[in-house]
Amino acid sequence: MKPEIYYTALKTYDSENTTGFSWKEYIDWTELFHVKELVSLDGNLNRLAFVLDLDAAEVWYYIISDNGMVMFYFNSLDYVLNHVKDIPFFNLLAIIKEPGKEKADLNATYDFIGYDLIEIGGDTSALTNCGGFDKTFLPNDLNGYGLVSDYDKAKRIQKELPINNPEEEHTDCYLYEVWRHKTIGRKTN
Repeated sequence: MKPEIYYTALKTYDSENTTGFSWKEYIDWTELFHVKELVSLDGNLNRLAFVLDLDAAEVWYYIISDNGMVMFYFNSLDYVLNHVKDIPFFNLLAIIKEPGKEKADLNATYDFIGYDLIEIGGDTSALTNCGGFDKTFLPNDLNGYGLVSDYDKAKRIQKELPINNPEEEHTDCYLYEVWRHKTIGRKTN
């Protein structure tokens, strides 16, 4: 059975972010010194790249929600592309919620960049926006994008987060497989 793939376009978050919660402030707070660009599904750090009119009836045909929580993921790649056509840089992502061990076959146009853990009923990443859960994982468990590269490790973290941190928020999480488009929206070096 093929996995259901959602799409989104999120703002980039890297060393070029110098205003608001700057990249330097973020790295100092998280101690994720090896992360070169955060490509997370976290709604506070990697916000949606385009303005969405939630009063428009059309949006509700495409947007994904989870128990009433708007996730800013979409069921149509064309819908997302139509909204970013005038934006120069963003991360065009294909994501799979609660994937199996075998990755989706997206290699032709996307690069697999890792797994994210997003709180159930919210949009906070337990990996990159909670100040750390050292009983469950350490900064060096994350790759250069702030994600977990290995499926088994990501599943272990997902399982152990609420067990090891019962009093903490953001520990009951969905696992997402994250792929980034190879060319669309990318900054050139």
